[in-house]
Amino acid sequence: MFRPGGAGRRGGGASGRRTSLTDREDGLAGAGLPAANEAVIARIDRFCDTVPRERARAERHGPLVLFVTEGPGWPYYARPKRGPRGRITVADVRRVRARQRELGTPESFEWIEQAAPDLTAAAAGAGLKVNAHPLMILDTPPGRTRLPRGVVVRAVRWDEPDLARVVAVPDVAFAHPGTAAGPAGPAERDKLAAERGQVALSRMRETLAAGHSVLAAAFNDEGPLAAGSCQSAGDVAEITGVGTLPSARRQGLGAAVTAELATLAMADGTRTVFLSASDGAVARVYAGLGFRRVGTAMIAEPG
Repeated sequence: MFRPGGAGRRGGGASGRRTSLTDREDGLAGAGLPAANEAVIARIDRFCDTVPRERARAERHGPLVLFVTEGPGWPYYARPKRGPRGRITVADVRRVRARQRELGTPESFEWIEQAAPDLTAAAAGAGLKVNAHPLMILDTPPGRTRLPRGVVVRAVRWDEPDLARVVAVPDVAFAHPGTAAGPAGPAERDKLAAERGQVALSRMRETLAAGHSVLAAAFNDEGPLAAGSCQSAGDVAEITGVGTLPSARRQGLGAAVTAELATLAMADGTRTVFLSASDGAVARVYAGLGFRRVGTAMIAEPG
């Protein structure tokens, strides 16, 4: 489910989109990373295999599994099969890409480098752009954050009147990657909110009401400025899609939303809270909240 929480979709922090495997960490996924915590990696890997099965059909393709969304909903990805499997080859990836094109779904693969290192070379060999992101967990309650005057951070309920504007915030953020402040702000957010279909909004309300996802946002008198979500399975929770309007960046709002989501998850009994940061700069924001790196989240898609 790796859409960088630190600044990306599905996958908390500032704002940013995915970047290439060779754009970070001296060209290596996880360069300088100490030995991964195998138990934590195993829990996160199980989570990434479990969550899609609640809303999608799992198709086995040799050493890979493709999750196919049935009906409306977010399209899922392909990932390595859990448990014993053969080595993943370029041919395996190409076969799954052909099936994804046949289904009309995104040609997307997600995995943990430490759990399936063979997929990295296979995906690149099959012509996909491979992106690496710091995979981080929180062991203790998050550090406190300071908010600008007039800003409050809170959970967003299913019946939130301003829900359309809340979910539009990350869309604006991801359209303007990076962590730098910029002019895009409430006007762009409100335009996207007005264009959002009622079917998608109703589906979001149903998801929140059922407890499948938790949403939090930072508000001031201009409305929502930063927002993100968290979803849980068992005792594991992933923070994803945290984004801040460019006009409101550099004020710690993404970090505050991330801290709120982590606090809510831990209060609900979550044992492992994790996220994937878009890059090292955003990872440092999370480190300030108490997150530590345990591995590397990988995403491969057409360039």
